[in-house]
Amino acid sequence: MKTKLTTLAVALLTSLTLAHEGVEIGPNGGRILEFSKNETLHGEITVQGDSFHIAVLDKDMKPVAVTEQTLTAITGDRESPQKLPVTKTEKGFTLPAVKAGEWLILQFKLDPKAKAITARMEYNTSECEACKSPEWLCKCKPEAEKK
Repeated sequence: MKTKLTTLAVALLTSLTLAHEGVEIGPNGGRILEFSKNETLHGEITVQGDSFHIAVLDKDMKPVAVTEQTLTAITGDRESPQKLPVTKTEKGFTLPAVKAGEWLILQFKLDPKAKAITARMEYNTSECEACKSPEWLCKCKPEAEKK
C-alpha cells in the first residue's frame, strides 16, 4: 500500500512539473505556434481585450502579408467542439479569446488548395512562479534545455 501511494505521489508531481510551458515568444511578446512543417511560417498569438490576434510571421520573425491564407479556430471538448469566428486582416487574424484552461486548435492553410497545418495551445492563464508570466506565455526554458 505504501509503495502504491509513493508511486502515485511521484506520478502526480512529475505531471505537474512537466506541465510547465516554456514556449517560444515572438517579437510582439506573443506565443509562437508553427504554421509550417519546416519552420518557415509561424503564428504569433497575442491577447488584446477579449480577442486573440494572430500575426503571420516568416522564418526571420518578420510579418507576412495575409492574402490567400486561411485560418480555422476550434475550442471546447471532443464531444462538443465549437468553431470560433475568425476575421482576416492584412496582418493576420482575429478571433474571440477562449476561456482560461481551454484548448485552442488552429488549422492554417497557405492557400485554399493547401493542406492544413494544425497547431494547438492550452490557454493556461495561471502564473509561472519563476518568470511571473502567464503559463501560456512562460519564458522559462524546459528542464531538459537547462542542462
